[in-house]
Amino acid sequence: MSSQAQLQGRYLGGRPPYGYRIADAGMHPNPAKAAAGQQLHKLEPDPATALVVLRIFTMYVDGMSDEAIALRLNHDGIPCPSAHDAARNPHRTKKAWQAGAVRAILHSPRYTGHEVWNKQRKEERLLDIDDVTLGHRTTMTHNPSDEWIWCNEPAHDPLITKELFEAAQRARRQRARAYQRQERPNRRSGRRPYVLRGRVRCTLCRRKMQPSAIRDRVYYRCEYEEQEAALYPGLDHPRTINLREDIICRALDAWIARAFDPDRLTATITALNQAGIAASAAQTQTPEQAQTRQAIKECERRLARYQAALGSGADPAVVTQWINDAQRDREAAQKKLDALPTVTRKKEPPLTADQIRVITDRLGNIAQRVQAADAEEREPLYDALGVMIMYDNATRTATVRSRPSIPHRCKRVSEGGLEPPRPIKGTSTSS
Repeated sequence: MSSQAQLQGRYLGGRPPYGYRIADAGMHPNPAKAAAGQQLHKLEPDPATALVVLRIFTMYVDGMSDEAIALRLNHDGIPCPSAHDAARNPHRTKKAWQAGAVRAILHSPRYTGHEVWNKQRKEERLLDIDDVTLGHRTTMTHNPSDEWIWCNEPAHDPLITKELFEAAQRARRQRARAYQRQERPNRRSGRRPYVLRGRVRCTLCRRKMQPSAIRDRVYYRCEYEEQEAALYPGLDHPRTINLREDIICRALDAWIARAFDPDRLTATITALNQAGIAASAAQTQTPEQAQTRQAIKECERRLARYQAALGSGADPAVVTQWINDAQRDREAAQKKLDALPTVTRKKEPPLTADQIRVITDRLGNIAQRVQAADAEEREPLYDALGVMIMYDNATRTATVRSRPSIPHRCKRVSEGGLEPPRPIKGTSTSS
């Protein structure tokens, strides 16, 4: 595929980038595929969106930011990419332009008329390095620009000149350097810990509130830009919502400490013991089962795309053949999944109630330990407890939910940590 992209400039599939549409490019060079009626495809400018791409690049080179461009396009009533091609984007919101969509267009070199391959790669990471039977998670990662493979000659009609594309890339690099110079004097050595990062949400828009340091205090903020108003029509959202980290952490630590008060300790130990038993009895899946389930999901996504294409006016005969192929693949994957044996993960026995009580006794005054702990030590504690916070700005109240469902193994830590320095050997617990 790299050679086809570089030497022939062949369109290798996938959804067309915004500004283009797919057109036929003659019969397929493979005789077997040509006999089946398959054809090559190429990109051709979309009359409805090609000029929008040129406008985006021009506005950016003239000094507008990604957010300002998105706001201008929304103001002018131009449909966003997912709204313009709804059949290929059933999983995306279709309400308004976002800065990320503008940024993706500005980064794409295909608008210069060249096919580009190897912009991304797949990386597989084990879910648990101590238990490889859990399988892995596949993620897409961007490759450096010097590893991209460009076709030798233009493969389709360009929407912008190569000079305009390079000017946009230079402008982005210059703005990034200017931002770094502006921020460098305020930087401190080391990474500032945000113990509730990703755990605080706004009740109005349901988005995660982002951490920020203001006058040596950490706040979690939900900023509501003008361009986001189109995503939430009729929502009465303040321009900025702030929540101080130290205030919510004091209340959260007190709540955790109360769970280990003498009058509540028995109930807490019983809950931890039951959670450990439930976690140890949980079943897991082998890598083969995970891959087969992923194949079934991919077939279902294909069926949804094909049905949407059929509803948008595609050739019924061609789409019907696609649907039949996807159904056969799904049935084959389901049969393979049914034939695979169910594997139960071998776990260490959970902590008993007596062992949990020994650990709590060794911890001493848990309230003092929690309040005296550093942010780096409290962050894994909140993670183990599955803490999630919903903040209601109208009533100035935060609702905390804790769902400890992941088994955690006792480890030896320093004397200043939240866990005992010498745990019971060979045991595990759920927190």
